[in-house]
Amino acid sequence: MRITRRRFTQGALAAAAAPAVLSFGGPARAADPLKVGFVYVGPIGDHGWSYQHNEGRLAVEAEFGDRVETSFVEKVSEGADAERVVNQLAASGHKLIFTTSFGFMNPTLKVAQRHSDVMFEHATGYKRADNLATYAARFYEGRTISGTLAGHVSETGVVGYIASFPIPEVVRGIGAFTLAARRINPDLEVRVVWVNSWYDPGKEADAAKALVDQGADVLLQHTDSPAPMQVAEERGIKAVGQASDMTRFGPSAHMTAVVNDWAPYYVERVGQVLDGSWTSTDTWGGLASGMVKMAPFNSNLPAEAIADAEQAVADIKSGARHPFDGPVRDQSGTVRIAEGERASDELLLGMDWYVEGVQGKLPG
Repeated sequence: MRITRRRFTQGALAAAAAPAVLSFGGPARAADPLKVGFVYVGPIGDHGWSYQHNEGRLAVEAEFGDRVETSFVEKVSEGADAERVVNQLAASGHKLIFTTSFGFMNPTLKVAQRHSDVMFEHATGYKRADNLATYAARFYEGRTISGTLAGHVSETGVVGYIASFPIPEVVRGIGAFTLAARRINPDLEVRVVWVNSWYDPGKEADAAKALVDQGADVLLQHTDSPAPMQVAEERGIKAVGQASDMTRFGPSAHMTAVVNDWAPYYVERVGQVLDGSWTSTDTWGGLASGMVKMAPFNSNLPAEAIADAEQAVADIKSGARHPFDGPVRDQSGTVRIAEGERASDELLLGMDWYVEGVQGKLPG
């Protein structure tokens, strides 16, 4: 038998409804491939977030062959549309469903409550149930490495940051980056433009251009298209890729990228469903676990910058350094993390304030 690979359109999902073939918590029968569904907020061709999740799906197919049948739905809006798509996957015989954007959290929980015999996994959320697990990566650790590079290479002392939505995941990334960059250059400032989208190449490009016009000579992004990298290449400045290696979009501009490697996690969790050992868990992996990786550092970077970045990677992996080691002050100068202390996961998961050095007001 060959591997079955299906790309569902949202309209086709309803027509694909079929009886369930796997009881919750038990191994699949050898003759019945496990149907695994993935829901993406962007297109798999975004070369960033959704692309990397889809690489994980392909790794599942490569690992398990005809024991699994995977499908995906791309470009799903967060909210009611997501609930409909996830429900249709559950109703069409999928026994493990991964939903891969923060805004899918409540829709996934609602569907999980209706389909107790289906296992669900939600990326970057915090709501769990007996049949709903959560997983995320410590992207902020990669932002620390990016900030180290930026602190060395920025000549204007201004860095532009294209951000998606003001949720803790994004805010702590801005904070980790700024703290690391100012560790090298205490006068460096970070200017943020919020585009209120995970994937909108036009808005991302416009934001990048506006930031460069304001003096930024390094660009960061927590959005998914390569548009900011392309602007950086055109303008002759530096940038950091998002979610996957974006070197091809800016061979000279690309310093590194904060790469999300979901494949080992997806392979492990699918394997647990197949052998009947799956349970609802909460996973938050970083550089040490390999869920976060840094793309190769560009050889055109100063040797000192690369050496400091490599040391930062080693120190975070070993636990010798934490991106939010105190003292950490907010924009008003108030100490939020005292000297000798480091941020707890609880603080990071609810982070809703800018660190010192970030310009502008955080949207409410």
